[in-house]
Amino acid sequence: MLMSISAQEAAMDSLSLIKEAEQALSQIFSRIDSQVKINLKRVLDALRHHRVGPHHFAGVSGYGHDDLGRRVLDQVFAEVMGAEAAAVRVQFVSGTHAIACALYGVLRPGDEMLAVVGAPYDTLEEVIGIRGENQGSLSDFGITYRELPLTEVGTIDWSALETAVKPETRLVLIQRSCGYSWRPSLAIAEIEKIVQTVKRRNPNTICFVDNCYGEFIETLEPTAVGADLMAGSLIKNPGGTIVTAGGYVAGQADLVEAATCRLTAPGIGSSGGATFDQNRLLFQGLFLAPQMVGEAMKGNHLMAYVFDRLGYPVNPLPLAPRRDVIQAIQLGSPDKLIAFCRAIQKYSPIGSYLDPIPAEMPGYESQLVMAGGTFIDGSTSEFSADGPLREPYIVFCQGGTHWTHVAIALEAAVEAVGPA
Repeated sequence: MLMSISAQEAAMDSLSLIKEAEQALSQIFSRIDSQVKINLKRVLDALRHHRVGPHHFAGVSGYGHDDLGRRVLDQVFAEVMGAEAAAVRVQFVSGTHAIACALYGVLRPGDEMLAVVGAPYDTLEEVIGIRGENQGSLSDFGITYRELPLTEVGTIDWSALETAVKPETRLVLIQRSCGYSWRPSLAIAEIEKIVQTVKRRNPNTICFVDNCYGEFIETLEPTAVGADLMAGSLIKNPGGTIVTAGGYVAGQADLVEAATCRLTAPGIGSSGGATFDQNRLLFQGLFLAPQMVGEAMKGNHLMAYVFDRLGYPVNPLPLAPRRDVIQAIQLGSPDKLIAFCRAIQKYSPIGSYLDPIPAEMPGYESQLVMAGGTFIDGSTSEFSADGPLREPYIVFCQGGTHWTHVAIALEAAVEAVGPA
């Protein structure tokens, strides 16, 4: 933690504090730019390899048969992700939907799913059957669920993982991002280590990664280091802030096909689904994604630095490497959580006149307060902030099309909540 400042200092000079952060983070920003260049080259190489041209932007109607653009986009996406195959579809409603299709696609009655990074994200609880009933959860279909707790310091219990995988463990769930928790998000090296550990115990166990918020954070993706299957949302990182809806699955070809059979129907799988003239945006969003993720990472570093100086616990720490595009700040009270989100909303490009209030959200156990003045509804690749109204009242900030927008909104947030 950096040296915190007094209430008087914070009130007098929030702008100077942000400028201090910008100067302190200049070398980190430079490293992020270098990484963006590596990731962008990977995208450009794939686009060139598959000879993407304007003719791939045309869409088809009806069943979506013979959509050349969709087929080539799947191939480009797979190459970028280091996967055997991919299915990029606007029909995926969200990351949760893409994940659910993957789970329902490969799990069968009597199988076991093991979560190895503690509790899953809130919206997966009803998919699994931990919460809710009679909605066709995995539990309703006779799929059992087990969870490997984290250590006391919130990290993977590596020794327990060595013996956790059983003969009946069909799938291991690896959630890359922290979700609504305080645990560290996973680095690619940690995901690779999980996969290697699981495969030593049971080579037939599928290693599935919830990749939401993690794409292009590092120079490799989970499927490039041995994960069998992964899924994510296009209104998060890989949509480059311009894709209007959708998600993806990527990994082994047979597993990708199994997932798309749950999206459409057995026998149709990945061959159906019109793209509704969205192909250009899907290609262009992928092209923009490395840069947009880099900007979000810079904004996260900036926010962590400033609120650490104000005395708030932050995760990750200001100078720590990023593992996703989420920055958590423990504000400690519901009033500060609401005030923070209102400040971010006030400096959003859309709906700046709105005041976020706590409310129930489908799929979530607690009330949420959300600042989301984004061009695409719910887009967390654009700058947003939200948090559940439960102790210790943590706000989770995500995304950002450019870090300078984060800096402007951050000044208002500092003034709204003050020092710890």
